[in-house]
Amino acid sequence: MPTSAVHLPARPVLAYDRQGSGPPVVLLHPLGADRCVWEPVLGALAAEHDVVALDLPGFGGSAPLPGLATPAALADAVAGLLGTLDIDGAHVVGNSLGGWVALELALHGHASAVTAIAPAGLWPQPLAPKRGTGRWLASLALPLLPHLARSRRGRRLLLAASVAHPERVPPPAAERLVRSYATAPGLKAANEQMRASRFKRLDRIAVPVTLAWPDRDRLVSRPRKLPASVRNVTLRDCGHIPMWDDPGQVADLILGWSGAPVVE
Repeated sequence: MPTSAVHLPARPVLAYDRQGSGPPVVLLHPLGADRCVWEPVLGALAAEHDVVALDLPGFGGSAPLPGLATPAALADAVAGLLGTLDIDGAHVVGNSLGGWVALELALHGHASAVTAIAPAGLWPQPLAPKRGTGRWLASLALPLLPHLARSRRGRRLLLAASVAHPERVPPPAAERLVRSYATAPGLKAANEQMRASRFKRLDRIAVPVTLAWPDRDRLVSRPRKLPASVRNVTLRDCGHIPMWDDPGQVADLILGWSGAPVVE
């Protein structure tokens, strides 16, 4: 799998993996994670598509933004990378914060379709600031990560808040996910900006939008009211980060975006 980084003038360096051929699909990870969350579905997607999984600014191998890390600013950085890669009109798929960034990209004409899984930003009002207790606990766990990640019980302790079936997450992926959350330099700034605002222009997006709601999500709830033009799908027996819970269900969701609308 080719791994590269592109330097964008006045933008951070964004790390990404690219594989497959066909219509482009761009994958955006949740807050505190990195592009490794898409590993369970990459093979299925790359069999039919040119797939780019990237690290948002301040996460994984990508440098932080020089200014405010708003979802719109993160989207601008992603748009710059896509322009450098000559990718136009991609199906953009995002999870949580990545879902909000995907919606921003579509709003500004940088996507041909969006699939947003448990998207952030559709809450009725901005969220109150939150103490970084979870990150503090993850930091405390760093010396014990290799030991904890090896056992089913340890992975449940580490990942139960975001994954419905932590036992399905391979130990190296579990360790990387927690380490990314504990150490990402862009997490605090992105989290503050994410919680301080909301995405208000869902009804102004002109391309197809699918919103997927994991039914065991502990972090984001489906809004009561959404535009009639938006397709809503429930991911069964899945948590907030569903790619390890049910890779087949998530891959089918992404690959079937252009099929007949299914509203649940």
